[in-house]
Amino acid sequence: MAHYVTGPAIKALRERKGLTQKQLAEQILVSDKAVSKWETGKGLPDLSLLEPLAKALGVSVAELLSGEYRTNANRAGNLLRSQWYVCPVCGNVVYALGQGSFHCCGVALPPAEAEEAEREHAITVEQVEDDYYVTLDHPMSKGHFLSFVAYLTTDRVLLQKTYPEQAAAVRFPRLGPGQILAYCNRHGLFRKKVS
Repeated sequence: MAHYVTGPAIKALRERKGLTQKQLAEQILVSDKAVSKWETGKGLPDLSLLEPLAKALGVSVAELLSGEYRTNANRAGNLLRSQWYVCPVCGNVVYALGQGSFHCCGVALPPAEAEEAEREHAITVEQVEDDYYVTLDHPMSKGHFLSFVAYLTTDRVLLQKTYPEQAAAVRFPRLGPGQILAYCNRHGLFRKKVS
């Protein structure tokens, strides 16, 4: 793990939950002095306490370890506001309807921020019959390639995995206005609006 739970994180989460040190201690069956030691950096909770501590604080173990509390403010369900997380080690893709705390291969994954597709990452979209034919003039070598191309509308996500040494082209059924996203393993996420 890249992180271990810190005193300031425990204190902030406890206060956000509206608990005293004693109330938290009672919930996880430790003394309030133990909680005080954790919060002041004079000790750390035992590994066996991480799950009950996270539960008492109302967060996941991953959030507790990262020290970041994530809320899903995207309750409207508009998929165009969703988040993408990509593992730099194995290329695993996590798609979430809002922000989250995700780890893969021992790495905390930051959300990928999409940039407008320009120059070497320009996305070309042609309408062919009832489909979008998406192409990019992008290298597809083993060291520099597109990992995936996705088509998002307000209520659907279509994802096409792409591989090195294959064409940087995919075809999606046309479902209406949305975005085409392409993920370059070196430069990140790029987007283009479609109507």
